[in-house]
Amino acid sequence: MRLGLYGGAFDPPHRGHVELARVAKRSLALDRLLVLVAADPAHKHVETPADVRLALAKAAFPDDDVQLDEHARTIDLLRAHPEWDGATLVIGADQFADFLEWKEPDEVLRRVRLAVATRPGYPPGGFRAVLDGLAQPDRVEFFELEPIPLASSELRDRLARGQDVAGDVPPGAAELIRRDALYTGAD
Repeated sequence: MRLGLYGGAFDPPHRGHVELARVAKRSLALDRLLVLVAADPAHKHVETPADVRLALAKAAFPDDDVQLDEHARTIDLLRAHPEWDGATLVIGADQFADFLEWKEPDEVLRRVRLAVATRPGYPPGGFRAVLDGLAQPDRVEFFELEPIPLASSELRDRLARGQDVAGDVPPGAAELIRRDALYTGAD
């Protein structure tokens, strides 16, 4: 069974996140995708409590297993779950560009393979400096994803201004955002 791991802050989850998961499952022939909501991500500030983001992610990814990730660093998560050794960690090209700055990137690659979503036509050689800095660059694979120019920070700003984001947020998550007045300053 090919297990995929896909983590993020999901503050809030949007259609770009969902599309990346969908394309990864198809392109990588994943049997199962585990969506990991970072409780306290080391790489970015989050606006919303972890339990709320977890509920939003469960609504956004109804066909996947969604869990809370209590670890600030990927390697710490992987050490806590040796049963995931051999899984495929799905990340975006922007994250891969900074992969050498992650805590113990070679140890991450020893435990899991990396699948990097790139825009169509982007040559993997564009990441030559990152690949050359890895002990096992053969454990990195690339798959194409049509870019969806969305950012959670942009959605939070739009919601705070009272704008509708229903087209940019999966329906289940949009319903929770509306019902609980999330990101409006009233929460």
